[in-house]
Amino acid sequence: MLDNLVNLVKQYTGDEVNNNPAIPADKKGAVVEETSNSITGSLQKLASGGGLNDLLGMFTQRGGSPTGNVSQTVSGDVVSNLTNKVGLDSATASGFAGGLIPKILGGLVNKTNDPGDNSFNLQSIINELSGGKTSGTNLSGMLGKLKSGLDRDGDGDVDLQDAMKLFGK
Repeated sequence: MLDNLVNLVKQYTGDEVNNNPAIPADKKGAVVEETSNSITGSLQKLASGGGLNDLLGMFTQRGGSPTGNVSQTVSGDVVSNLTNKVGLDSATASGFAGGLIPKILGGLVNKTNDPGDNSFNLQSIINELSGGKTSGTNLSGMLGKLKSGLDRDGDGDVDLQDAMKLFGK
């Protein structure tokens, strides 16, 4: 399952790197590789170190547009590693990560939530990212219950409108 994640990251980063004139030609391969390593590492840290709720919450967002802590954490790690390990300047690394990370995380969410795509399975990916800490937990069932229980306005997502309905507003 992590191989699929790495391939997804490489699929998105390849075009972004090749079409980015701010990334020197001799660093393009290293940028793709380090971006992949950084994203995987960030998601692993989240899954095993206190960010599991944020990570799971990312999969309940409608339309696969991850925001908040997950995107910020991953972007920060990517920028840090691209500047420290690859030698990109911070502006280039920030611009690259800022445009790319939401696309990659959105692609991950979309593929995981697509019943016709079995390349990603929420249970398997979270279990692998957490180093087996979620083994035996029915994450998909938990998310389904959470989503259906909190989606008060029936629009398929959990947002401010649902909170207002929850409190009778």
